[in-house]
Amino acid sequence: MLHSILLTAPAWLAAYRARELLLGRGLGLLGAWALLNLVGSGYWLPRTDRREVAHHFHFMNCCWGFVNAVLAAVGILRTHPGAPPVGFSAAEALHDQQVLVFIFQLNAALDIGYLLVGWWLVARAARPSPNPFGPARLLGYGRSVWVQGSFLLVFDAIMAWVVSRG
Repeated sequence: MLHSILLTAPAWLAAYRARELLLGRGLGLLGAWALLNLVGSGYWLPRTDRREVAHHFHFMNCCWGFVNAVLAAVGILRTHPGAPPVGFSAAEALHDQQVLVFIFQLNAALDIGYLLVGWWLVARAARPSPNPFGPARLLGYGRSVWVQGSFLLVFDAIMAWVVSRG
């Protein structure tokens, strides 16, 4: 039935529905990444020594996992894969698409910033510190920010490209 509706709907409406479906799937991928971080690092966090790099790496992954899970859930709840809101027009659909592309592009730029912050944290860990936990914490946090920033950069760049095509 949905297939026949898509064939009779105006082209912009079919494109809107397809984009919302892809957006929901992309955000589902972000949610799966968040869950992987929460489960994996959540398992290892209490099993590592607080003085070691691994402990701080897993702690930061759990923090990122929580934030990504919230963002994915809110994003999924805001999609309209079935029918757009009443009174929605082609102009509004185009505007929504442009805003989404901008958001993913902005996020990709922020992800580059995360990678730079991770680099700074790792470089800072190499300096002498009076705090015995300082170098391990900075190195663990830096490595986590590298992992998270790398994933998010690829995710946001692909999502910007996918949404811009629709």
